[in-house]
Amino acid sequence: MPYEPPPEIAGLTLAQVAEQVKARKLPPQEEWSPQQVGDSLMLIAADGKWYYEGSRIERKAMVRAFSSLLMRDEDGGYFLVTPMQKLSVEVEDACFIAVDVARRDGNLVFRLNTDDLVIAGPEHRLKARGDADTPKLYLHARRGCEARLDRSTYQQLAALALEEGDDWNVTSNGETFSLKPQ
Repeated sequence: MPYEPPPEIAGLTLAQVAEQVKARKLPPQEEWSPQQVGDSLMLIAADGKWYYEGSRIERKAMVRAFSSLLMRDEDGGYFLVTPMQKLSVEVEDACFIAVDVARRDGNLVFRLNTDDLVIAGPEHRLKARGDADTPKLYLHARRGCEARLDRSTYQQLAALALEEGDDWNVTSNGETFSLKPQ
């Protein structure tokens, strides 16, 4: 069966986004204790592209499947975790790229390059890093993994912040986030 991405967030209500988020079933990694540990020979480049042994993984469905197994451990390492294996993954910057944002019922909804939808809030915090000349925004996606906002999404978010006021803050799900690096 071919992979069908969810509809564009611009056409969804917050309730529909919540349904899409709930429908995304992730494996129960917290219940697994894999005995085999190794290297996946995978790289997630800074531009969000995935590579295996230096060759780009072109199929979006494969990247989406691998991304559902991705986690970051307490030591900061990234791994693909299955019931049998825990394989390291090299990550140049962030695991995901946020490629779109929309405001829905006062909340910020992001689409990732894996077609996952994330609603910013207490469990999915936005963080500004870098400096005033080269700021970078990151969104906690899941299991310790973050998404870096691409330039277009950053500009969309900046426009939303300016609509709310001139302090470069945005609010979502009861949380306020600064777009300025500290």
